[in-house]
Amino acid sequence: MSRPGPISPVVAGVEVVRPPATGAEGRTSAATAVAVTADEPVLPGHYPGFPIFPGVCVIESVRLSALAAPPPGVGALALAGVETARFLSPVFPGDELAVELEWREVAEGWRCTAEVATGRAVAARTRLRFTDARPPAAEVQAAEPHVTEGEGAR
Repeated sequence: MSRPGPISPVVAGVEVVRPPATGAEGRTSAATAVAVTADEPVLPGHYPGFPIFPGVCVIESVRLSALAAPPPGVGALALAGVETARFLSPVFPGDELAVELEWREVAEGWRCTAEVATGRAVAARTRLRFTDARPPAAEVQAAEPHVTEGEGAR
């Protein structure tokens, strides 16, 4: 049995607090909130007795935020790469992540720059690259079975 879509280590939901809007220079901005609760599955092991939300989960929160608030009119997106990630302060259980997103179209797809803050300080700055999640039409046609006349009648 296969699972639909990618598996995420983050169980927190993403709330879009400012929907995507395109401004000057073709850049789109949006904002989301992600509540880091004590029931996040990664917390007991990171670190026992002093839980800290791992950096990879902060990046995942940005990815989930980006997918929840993509540029207007853009279809399905897929993460193609993490271009940069700087972790500036820890994220603890009970923190709410305020994620500010800025989108810009680039030759490879879309670049999403994000600043992630808690009520105490900026926790991280990241830049992710996304591509169209749908396969090109040529790949879809190549993947479709080709039946020549008479083969399907057996």
